[in-house]
Amino acid sequence: MINNVTVITDNLDYLLWGRMAQGEPGGVLLTLLMAAGAAVLALAGGVLLAGIAWRYGGTVRRLLFIWAELIRGIPLIFVIFWLYFLLPIITGRDLPGAVTVTFALAWFTSAAVLHTTYAGLQALPGGQREAAMAGGFSTWQMLRLVLLPQAMRNVLPSYVGLFIALLKDTSLAFIVNVPELTTVAGQVNSRVQVYPTAIFIFTGLVYYLLCSSLGWLVTRRPRGRGRSATAYQ
Repeated sequence: MINNVTVITDNLDYLLWGRMAQGEPGGVLLTLLMAAGAAVLALAGGVLLAGIAWRYGGTVRRLLFIWAELIRGIPLIFVIFWLYFLLPIITGRDLPGAVTVTFALAWFTSAAVLHTTYAGLQALPGGQREAAMAGGFSTWQMLRLVLLPQAMRNVLPSYVGLFIALLKDTSLAFIVNVPELTTVAGQVNSRVQVYPTAIFIFTGLVYYLLCSSLGWLVTRRPRGRGRSATAYQ
């Protein structure tokens, strides 16, 4: 039992930070960096696309949802592989593996954010839109100042679920040898070759703590009233 704990404590710095001292973050730190970067990009991109789908019907909306369904129907591991090899060709330069995985996670998750945000917009009472129009708002002002704040607040639990899944999906970066938590845990296990159970129980516990902490932080977030169209009636 003591040896099981020792294998974790002896490699704890590497599991948490990777080779941060040499300027190469890894482990838990890199997992969090990739998850945070992908979450910001996915939220911004997904909300923007949802606004476009809400504003423009017909062909534009259908094309956006076809794109979203296509992305959601492809295993994430394929998206990571494609972007890992495709982005360097497009940009004409080698990109860090963590960057390409972050873009892949963001691209994949933005499709789900699109669906979630659009559903939130559609669920708002029609009176909100009518009140904003009566208040003299343009279509984009109404969307940006009145409807989106309410829709995003209403679908916050869905966002949390998406971003928890995104955090766990960072573990797929091991397939392109990005040194996030799962990869460095595998490296430690390959080097030690004695206590794989302890190493991977620790890894699973870290993921659980990260995901549950994210959910806890959001549920503890103060609920402001926010602006709504009723304020302009």
